[in-house]
Amino acid sequence: MKTKFQSGSQPATPASSAAIVAKPAVVLLSGGLDSATVLALAREQGFACHCLSLDYGQRHGAELQAAARVAETLGAAAHRVLKLDLGQLGGSALTDSSIAVPIAGVQPGIPVTYVPARNTIMLALALAWAEVLEAQDIFVGVNAVDYSGYPDCRPEFIRAFEQLANLATKAAVEGRPLKLHAPLIALSKAQIIASGARLGVDYAITVSCYQADAQGRACGVCDSCRLRSEGFAAAGVADPTRYADGN
Repeated sequence: MKTKFQSGSQPATPASSAAIVAKPAVVLLSGGLDSATVLALAREQGFACHCLSLDYGQRHGAELQAAARVAETLGAAAHRVLKLDLGQLGGSALTDSSIAVPIAGVQPGIPVTYVPARNTIMLALALAWAEVLEAQDIFVGVNAVDYSGYPDCRPEFIRAFEQLANLATKAAVEGRPLKLHAPLIALSKAQIIASGARLGVDYAITVSCYQADAQGRACGVCDSCRLRSEGFAAAGVADPTRYADGN
């Protein structure tokens, strides 16, 4: 796969010595704006990025196609999609079509788009793959500033999961501790976009909308669309999002 980083923004992997092998890392990749930025940041640090996406029965399935595009465009070492239908459990507007996705703007509290235990499940799967790859680094694009109030996007959660990972794995017990990286955790959406723009991330190939159509076109009114649009405006970067209404 060829990397499409802009000139001058190549990952910091030394090219002068063929003997140097990039450290493996697992990157959770949804296909959205945040995870694409995290992949670019991990590549900049010189990691060989093994991207993991989860087909959990999400109504915005177009994001999985976006994840494949992002992985290829940003030079991932590998990309795997695991299927685990969380829709069988229900409890979220993203997995249960009988629950409407909110479109009235971001409201206080935890919205119905929260998928019970989703980040815990995805990180557990990433942890399992990291052990197989003998990787000591996992990257995730959670954010605690411009987000929808999800409890599993908080710094406390990230710290707790890293502690759990280092108690629960053979690798850690044998002296190979794991580091959980959440480089976007304290950034605004505008700062995230600016970081990605610096690295040449093509946000046109990402899908963030909670109810994107089969072509990946955004609704423009769900919480995720609103946060994304406001982020581009605040960053002073042209919004490349394709909307279903053509605007």
